[in-house]
Amino acid sequence: MNTDKAPLAGKVALVTGGSRGIGRAIVRRLAEDGADVALTYARSAGEADAAVKEVEAAGGRGLAVPADAADPRAVTEAVARTVAALGRLDILVNNAGAGGLGPLESLSLELVDEVLAVNVRSAFLMAQAAAPHLGAGGRIVNIGSCMADRVPGPGGTLYALSKSALTGLTKALARELGGRAITANLVSPGPIDTEMNPAGGPMADGQRALTALGHFGEGADVAAMVAHLAGDGGRFVTGATLSVDGGHAA
Repeated sequence: MNTDKAPLAGKVALVTGGSRGIGRAIVRRLAEDGADVALTYARSAGEADAAVKEVEAAGGRGLAVPADAADPRAVTEAVARTVAALGRLDILVNNAGAGGLGPLESLSLELVDEVLAVNVRSAFLMAQAAAPHLGAGGRIVNIGSCMADRVPGPGGTLYALSKSALTGLTKALARELGGRAITANLVSPGPIDTEMNPAGGPMADGQRALTALGHFGEGADVAAMVAHLAGDGGRFVTGATLSVDGGHAA
């Protein structure tokens, strides 16, 4: 319910890749905490519309913006469309991501360009476009990966490279924007049960064994950390990497 007692009441958030998986969970949680939420999506229009309905059911305003994270113009326009429709921007969550797993010698230049465009360039461009709109108390939360800290086997070179870049981006944003009371943090999920990486999938047992807790997390676990950083609890946290990985890095 979007009331004055909700921790994010009066705030507007933009979540990239928010139509499904971890992004969808983040959209839902921010809306439950009182924010109006815009989300970007590349292909899943039906799921994006469903996510907007969840925002509205929580009492907020929702907006779905078609924007391929690999398209630099679409990325920056998503920020402008959010501000035009919802009146402001307080919270940016860079969640959209691409995989790109495979043996080093099999990775094509086209795939390298795509993964870096989606996982790195889009996060930079979104932050660049959002920064002029963020006021004191503004938040940027980048979604990374446990593979930036620990790569447990072959095939993750490109993906780990792209997610590792977010550490430097986040720290630099914290320094760049800290004087305006804007925070920037990185949330690094471990194995999370989603359509793209199901807890019952063929690779699940190996991932599960790498965690200290011995099981997959849920999108809501990542969303809870994002919500904490987006609210008053995150006001003195910036430039940090917060792992939501079940002890994958332990």
